Amino acid sequence: MRPPGARVSGGIKVALLLAPAMLIIGVLFVGGLCASFVQSLGYFPAIGQTGVSLDAYREVLTGSGFLDSLFLTLYIAVASTVVSTVLAVLAALALRRSSSRLSAVVFQVPITVPHLVAAVGIALIVSQTGLGSRLAAALGLVGRPADFPALLYDRYSVGIILTYVWKETPFIALVVLAALRGVASELEDVARTLGANSLQRFRYVVFPVIAPGVVAASLVVFAFTFGSFEVPYLLGRDYPTILPVAAYNEYRSTELSDRPEAMAINVVIALVTAVIAAFYLRLGRGFGRGK
Repeated sequence: MRPPGARVSGGIKVALLLAPAMLIIGVLFVGGLCASFVQSLGYFPAIGQTGVSLDAYREVLTGSGFLDSLFLTLYIAVASTVVSTVLAVLAALALRRSSSRLSAVVFQVPITVPHLVAAVGIALIVSQTGLGSRLAAALGLVGRPADFPALLYDRYSVGIILTYVWKETPFIALVVLAALRGVASELEDVARTLGANSLQRFRYVVFPVIAPGVVAASLVVFAFTFGSFEVPYLLGRDYPTILPVAAYNEYRSTELSDRPEAMAINVVIALVTAVIAAFYLRLGRGFGRGK
C-alpha cells in the first residue's frame, strides 16, 4: 500500500500533465461556446447592443426553414453514422486476422485525406459528368452519361452521405479492430472449441467486447457529421440547408445585426448534439449485455 504522500504527489503529476490540454480545451471550446451563447442573447457591444433578449432564438426557431434544416441535418448525421458503423464492423471482422500492414493501408490512408478533398473526389466520381456516369454509359447501364442518377445536390443528399461514409468508416473500423485483436480474439477461440457457431460467437462473445468502442466511435462520428458544414456546403442543395451551413451563411453576412441569429443556431446545434449524445450513451449502456 502506497503512503498518502505518494498518492498526492501522483495526483499533482497527473494534473500538471493534463493542464496544457485542459487549458486549450477550456479556452477554445468552453470559451467559444460561452461567447456564442452571450452573443446569441443579443449582447454585442461592437454594434451597440448591450441588452439581453431571446429575439435571436425566436427568429431562428420560428423561421420557415428551421424545421426543414433540422430534419435534414438529423437525417444526414444518422444515415452517415449508421451506414459507417455497419460497414466498419463488417470490414474489421473481415480484416481482423490479416496483417497489420494491410489493415493500416485500408483504414489509415482514407483518414489522412481532408474532408474537402474527399468531397471533390466523390463529386468527380458520382456526378452526371463524372467517371461513374461515363463508366455506366460504357457498360450499357444507362443510355448516356446524362441519364445517370443525380447523386449531387439531390433531395436525399447521397453525395454528402457517401463522402461521410468513406471518411468515417475507417475511423470506426480502427477502434473495432483494436478490440477484436485483443481479448475478443482469444475469447472467440475458446467459444469455438466449446462448439459455439459463428452467430453465437458474435452475439455472445465478440459484440459485448466491441460494443463500448462502437458506441464511443459512432457517437464521435454523429457529433462531427451533425456539426460539420464544409461537405454539405459543397455538395448540398441551396434549400433546405443543414443547420451548420445556415449558421455559416448568417455569420458571414455583412450585417453584424445577423450575428446573434448565427450564434443562436450554433447554440441549438450544441444543445441538440448534447441531448442526443446523452440519450445514446444511456441507451448504449445496455449494448452487449442482453438488455
